[in-house]
Amino acid sequence: MAKGIEIRAAHFPGRAPIEAYGNGGFRFADMSHRGSILCLPSGIYGWDATADQPFQGERLLKVFEEADDIRFLLFGTGRDIRRLPPALADRLRQAGISCDPMSTGAAVRTFNIMLSEGRPVAAALVAVD
Repeated sequence: MAKGIEIRAAHFPGRAPIEAYGNGGFRFADMSHRGSILCLPSGIYGWDATADQPFQGERLLKVFEEADDIRFLLFGTGRDIRRLPPALADRLRQAGISCDPMSTGAAVRTFNIMLSEGRPVAAALVAVD
């Protein structure tokens, strides 16, 4: 017997370029996602960060779980560039990850180029309207 609707965390199990962004979400792999996303070697995940709090969200822990496969983290902080908190910058550095905060648009474009080059890149992308 059916137990009702099962709600699972948003996850696309693969690497894919970002086809479009804006209107509060992203398009990739012929799909769309409303809200922020993390693009990691293990896939693309829904993420609860916002432009007001770009460095929040439990899923940021996944970056550290996959640190062996990541050398560059592009951090799209929304429309405006926000500096990384010193503790987060230090933790990323200790994990061997170079992190560059930039606008989400710049992060999307750079991610797509680095992904096409086969580089060990990940992206934390805050959705913009």
